Amino acid sequence: MTAVFLSPLYILANAYLLWRLLGWLGACCKYFYKKRARVPVILLYLFFSLAILAGFLLPAGKPQRFFKLIGNYWLGVLLYALPLVLLADLGGLIFRIRAEKAGRTFKNPRIFRVTGAVCVLLVLCVTLYGAANARIIRTTPYEITVNKDGGNLDSLNVVLAADLHLGYNIGCRHMERMVKQINAQNPDLVVFAGDIFDNQYEALDNPDRLISILQDIESTYGVYACYGNHDIEEAILAGFTFSGNGEKKESAPEMDAFLEAAGITLLQDEAVLIDDSFYLYGRPDMAKPGRGIDVRKTPEEITAGLDLTKPILVLDHEPAQLSELEEAGADVVLGGHTHDGQVFPVNLITNLIWENSYGCLRKGDMYSIVTSGVGLFGPNMRVGTIAEICPITIHFQANAS
Repeated sequence: MTAVFLSPLYILANAYLLWRLLGWLGACCKYFYKKRARVPVILLYLFFSLAILAGFLLPAGKPQRFFKLIGNYWLGVLLYALPLVLLADLGGLIFRIRAEKAGRTFKNPRIFRVTGAVCVLLVLCVTLYGAANARIIRTTPYEITVNKDGGNLDSLNVVLAADLHLGYNIGCRHMERMVKQINAQNPDLVVFAGDIFDNQYEALDNPDRLISILQDIESTYGVYACYGNHDIEEAILAGFTFSGNGEKKESAPEMDAFLEAAGITLLQDEAVLIDDSFYLYGRPDMAKPGRGIDVRKTPEEITAGLDLTKPILVLDHEPAQLSELEEAGADVVLGGHTHDGQVFPVNLITNLIWENSYGCLRKGDMYSIVTSGVGLFGPNMRVGTIAEICPITIHFQANAS
């Protein structure tokens, strides 16, 4: 229901920006003071601002995909246009008050024109940069040591990826880039820490092609995944859930079949012992555990049936319960979910919400590694963050102090 509560704010923000845009155009050119000149501007603005609603209401198909993409780009524009214009107006108000106190009149159309032009230019530059930056997948390596006997292994090369959000924003080209990056690391193990899909299976642009691309991942011990809060069939608006009737949401059967066809093993609150050397445990999402799971196992229940002398790697979409997992004997917890905020300054907020919102955190003998993800949520851009995969070299040292 988040989208319901945000909708009035979205409408007010767009109404305010349209009002300021028309005022700026009028200051730049007297022609725009005429009503007939403003009509095309208003219609064009309504097209962009209402695209996200059109994408939500239209049935699945190319028109819906088109409007979804336009709407997601517009969210990015709005994210930076609104605070910039508010800041400019606040500055103008302060100068006006100070001028009136000094007995002067503060009214300079030239300043208004220049300020508006600067706002438009900054928003345009940030939007273009953010859209381009989101399409570049970086590699962020980590190297850690687990104080346990690795059995047949002295070390393990794990590639962590998360938050693909396959759907309207992310498709085949981005996955091709990701798979190429993964294979370049010569991984022993590849893991996807949730949010593989973006809520709606029908949003995939070409499922068969995507399956073929993911099948090309090369890994000694295979490819594993857990589900996240977006790996369920649920209507979303602007990246937020819309329906709120209280019924349990689950992944579509097509999602499960997609992963199986792609050669990705889905772990649903279960562990697998790999090469008789280490465990990999996949947890359901904390908030939306998915099909067949009402309440996910506690950290204590996860490790209760495992040999604690062997290394235990845990896939958990949301980086929560870190202290409990450490106390239960987990050695490495791999997650995503946060996107590292995805766009500045949201990453400053995620740092306050999560104990480890991004990067590598050591808690006792356990490591938590959280990736900023490969894909996108909501605004079709990344500013101040990166899309990435994370090659993690895990050294096993039984007698390490």
